Amino acid sequence: MQGGRQQRVADQIQRELASFIQLELKDPRLNMVTVSGVDVSRDFSYADVYVTFMTSNDNEEAKELVGVLNNASGYLRKLLGKAIKLRITPNLRFHYDATLSSGAKMNVLIKKALEQDQHQHSDSHSASDIDTQKD
Repeated sequence: MQGGRQQRVADQIQRELASFIQLELKDPRLNMVTVSGVDVSRDFSYADVYVTFMTSNDNEEAKELVGVLNNASGYLRKLLGKAIKLRITPNLRFHYDATLSSGAKMNVLIKKALEQDQHQHSDSHSASDIDTQKD
């Protein structure tokens, strides 16, 4: 849990990085990146930046894109230092946020389970209808 100032700084870093990634980085693989969250260390020396990729459902591709962002972290930190006036500009560490893809997988599994349940439920009704017709 972050304190009030830490959360405000994290929110500001999230907004600025989202803008910098879209406007300043020229890598076409990064055009559909969403900064989903930022956690700032207590002393503001590090910021863990969580990102999702709308174009990637593959963990290997996501790891590659996170590597691209980590390679650009020095440049992004420099831009961040100019945009946000802090005594220390945090070192940026990018991480893939798998909650979006996990949520989509869970949604598919729930939908499949509901369809199977309805199918089994309709089969049991049709079997009981046949039994009542025999009587």
